[in-house]
Amino acid sequence: MNKILVLKKRKDFLRAAQGIRMVVSTVILQAAPRLSGSSESFRIGYTASKKIGKAHVRNKAKRRLRAVVRDVFPSMALDNVDYVLISRFNTADCKFKDLKSDIKWALKKTNKMLLGEDASSQNTEQPNTPSC
Repeated sequence: MNKILVLKKRKDFLRAAQGIRMVVSTVILQAAPRLSGSSESFRIGYTASKKIGKAHVRNKAKRRLRAVVRDVFPSMALDNVDYVLISRFNTADCKFKDLKSDIKWALKKTNKMLLGEDASSQNTEQPNTPSC
């Protein structure tokens, strides 16, 4: 398994914010294709603001996001794309299965939009998962 590359520079986070944004009940996924010509693997960044809680809540949310990324992204993410996962108020508290299904759904829709497929003809509503 390849190592997951992590975004660390602010300019990469800002560039991803200019791309596609997909909002689900547990997380916000932002994605933008990289401009470099090399065919590297995907890169991922994690964000948890102080709005969602104290340090232990933010750390738990980011740990859960990293766990989902290890399970889902290697098989579904596109090469040469930067992704940013922004935790929401219920990321740390919801069931892991619901978090994983939300991220899978958001990743599928985002990848369709990045590839230029018509996502508007598809069902673009959030999956029917109970909010945590």
